[in-house]
Amino acid sequence: MELIFATGNQNKVKAVLAMVPASLDLTIKSMGEIGITDDIPETQNTFSGNALQKSMYLYEKLNVDVFSEDSGLEIEALNNEPGVYSARYAGEDKNHEANMDLVLKKMQGIENRKARFRATISLILNGKEKRFEGFVNGKIAHERKGTGGFGYDPIFIPDGFLYSFGQLPSEVKYGMSHRSRALEKMIDYLVTLQT
Repeated sequence: MELIFATGNQNKVKAVLAMVPASLDLTIKSMGEIGITDDIPETQNTFSGNALQKSMYLYEKLNVDVFSEDSGLEIEALNNEPGVYSARYAGEDKNHEANMDLVLKKMQGIENRKARFRATISLILNGKEKRFEGFVNGKIAHERKGTGGFGYDPIFIPDGFLYSFGQLPSEVKYGMSHRSRALEKMIDYLVTLQT
């Protein structure tokens, strides 16, 4: 089985491949590996909508099995902002530092710090679409903690931990991340198809 991942990010492809069990006969390729350099639009107002938009774009273009992923941070006290605007919350230049600054500013004086990372995967296999979601619940810190990870990691403390994603070792973070939880569900589904 071969799947095209609707991403140009080779690191994301490596992360997915690391989760695939040896028993699963699966090849995953990025858009770049098959010569596609299109900037796929993401114009929906939900992660689920964006994931579907990206996978449908590639499926309609190539007519092959594909999957895509969309994810971000949702903060309860901010009506689930930044949500689908997570990468460009503080502007179109997608500056992680500015995004964190804006969240910390908006959260000043707010007691409810509940937040979660959410990821949605849209898989199109044999022309049929299926979605998988993963979550990590936690809270927004009052200041940056740690320099690891990327995005909002230094200001997100997952439930059950005293340390932010920016402080936790990458293997701990990746093992419990929203993206890895959604990917586990997709991989489990693919395993059932091959048994």
